[in-house]
Amino acid sequence: MDHRAQAIGVFDSGVGGLTVLRALRDELPHEQFVYLGDTARLPYGTKSAESVVRYALQAAAALIVRRVKALIVACNTASAVALPALRARHADLPVIGVVDPGADAAVAATRSGCIAVIGTEATVRGGAYQRAIAQRRPDAEVRALACQLFVALAEEGWTSGAVAEATAQRYLGPLLLPHWAAGAADTLVLGCTHFPVLRAVIREVVGERVTIVDSAVTTARAAHALLRERQLLRAPAMSPGATALAAMSFLATDNSERFAAIGARFLGSAIGAHQVALIDL
Repeated sequence: MDHRAQAIGVFDSGVGGLTVLRALRDELPHEQFVYLGDTARLPYGTKSAESVVRYALQAAAALIVRRVKALIVACNTASAVALPALRARHADLPVIGVVDPGADAAVAATRSGCIAVIGTEATVRGGAYQRAIAQRRPDAEVRALACQLFVALAEEGWTSGAVAEATAQRYLGPLLLPHWAAGAADTLVLGCTHFPVLRAVIREVVGERVTIVDSAVTTARAAHALLRERQLLRAPAMSPGATALAAMSFLATDNSERFAAIGARFLGSAIGAHQVALIDL
């Protein structure tokens, strides 16, 4: 690893990973971040595994040439499919995905062992959450469901109202019926980085008894722990007077204006189009 490296690299197929960046910023306020959204090729969730691996390796390479000290795969699909390839290619670099932290949190939260996971088609089809949960709790019963329309609703900003509520009810209603031996699911994993912005409407449908696991928060905590273990944390004195956006830079592969407009919903902070550099992978 380049010892001049300063920033933490974060990538996703688009803007959804900005929910992970938001959690990272809260967890690691003294760090610098460079975020890449591969907006020209989104969504990864409907692509083949071979394409996702290729795209992830290209995105990682674009961040590594910018001398990042760690790589956060802020995409459930890429985490589910491409993490082994990324770690093999960049063995000297800390590489963290969102699946394992999410599985850890789900297993810690469940009381009944009945866990529901919602994500994109590729994440659900790949079975990464199912395997990760089973490794941690072999007796767990896991049902995974692709909720592709949630991605579109999140990007359109339709996070409340009749359309969002009806979509959430259609997707999530069957998951909560007591069809398992131990009863209905008591834990729901948001297995897509777009889904946290729909948390309020999801909560309305699932009720208060279901624990909602947001892997963005658990990923940020895992990143903090790994950076501390590797002695890579940035000292507060190294970033005097830094503002939240001053500590972040943004890259996209298409349409910086759209990235900035939609991305602000996920990051929770305004992003100017001039702050987004276009690159070609």
